[in-house]
Amino acid sequence: MSKILYEVGVRAYGLGVRLAAPFLPKAAQWVNGRKEVFEEIGRKMEGNTAPVAWFHCASLGEFEQGRPLIEAFKQRFPAYKILVTFFSPSGYEVRKNYAHADYIFYLPLDTKENAQRFVSLVQPKLAVFVKYEFWHHYTRALRQQNIPLFSISAIFRPNQIYFRKNGAFYRRILERFTHIYTQNQESAELLVGINFTNVSLAGDTRVDRVLQNAQNAKQIPIAQAFKANAPMMVIGSSWPEDLEVLLPFMQEQLPTLKYILAPHEIKDKELSEIETQFPGQAIRYSQADAATVAKYRILLIDNIGMLSSLYQYSDYVYVGGAFGKGLHNTLEPAAFGPPIFFGPKYAKFQEAQDLIEAGVAFSVRSTQELTKTFTELHQNPAKREKIKSATRAYLQKQAGATERILTSLEYWLPSPQA
Repeated sequence: MSKILYEVGVRAYGLGVRLAAPFLPKAAQWVNGRKEVFEEIGRKMEGNTAPVAWFHCASLGEFEQGRPLIEAFKQRFPAYKILVTFFSPSGYEVRKNYAHADYIFYLPLDTKENAQRFVSLVQPKLAVFVKYEFWHHYTRALRQQNIPLFSISAIFRPNQIYFRKNGAFYRRILERFTHIYTQNQESAELLVGINFTNVSLAGDTRVDRVLQNAQNAKQIPIAQAFKANAPMMVIGSSWPEDLEVLLPFMQEQLPTLKYILAPHEIKDKELSEIETQFPGQAIRYSQADAATVAKYRILLIDNIGMLSSLYQYSDYVYVGGAFGKGLHNTLEPAAFGPPIFFGPKYAKFQEAQDLIEAGVAFSVRSTQELTKTFTELHQNPAKREKIKSATRAYLQKQAGATERILTSLEYWLPSPQA
């Protein structure tokens, strides 16, 4: 029954996206990106004789987790061609020109025909799926051809289908993995509890990435001039639900704090509304001048790709998404050591739980909670220094997942040059 439901669910999803495509741009990208995808794969990979390493990421967040391993693998095994696939347009459209991959494609829907055709065309020597990707037909096609398959940065929770009495079908999917590298000990223990022993606690590869990025953070002169040594909060990837809590806080703390606000989706209407609420106090990055920007209290970021570097100027950080579908990246700001605030929906994010447990991040449910916690920290410089030290210690303890995984992969996949 589970297999039938899986098949129906996958095909229903594909049909639903196609029906939504005329109305939703992301759905249209999902559909258009898969038109003639097999012809594209055949054309671009024709004549390739080098071994292929396949890395699959659902979306942009999973790509950022896999990226350190992709780049380290490329350096360690230069004879391999790197293939990256995405399920979601939010990953593919942003990273379709990623320089460290030789081939980048949308992943065809997980049907038996698609999976067999894809694996036959690509002929990978190994496959690495990032975090949540557990596809029935793709894992089966890889197993049938004896291709090693790995899952990295995996997270499991007790209520998932794999650990229920009726989860046999989904457990068989896990059993096709050569090895699973988990982010936390609980996930590893859950797998061992269902007799899956090819598992290792490796940690989160994103930690290696954010530490590297922090060491090489790009200087942003306008942001530096805007800060002008004033206390500042960087608000990253905010959604309207976050702004309902943030805007009253910003109004109240405007004499105390400056703000850099980088919304998750840049919409002129929403930026205009903020400018209206803070007349003469807010300016967009695209309109700012380094010579005069310091007189403003709010800098609105109206471009994409700058956020990770903006965190270096923060004294406090608010990360959006945890009042809605999902918390955004908290490790990027953590690399610079400021206190981090976010909303209440963070249970699925191991790093957020870890940061709260370490006493360096704070979940808030209202403007009042944000104000109270901020005031306590702002009035206690010694505590903020302890937070910076504790954050540094946490990240250094978590670092090294990439090397641990790569060293382990060498056991199953000797270099083709050897």
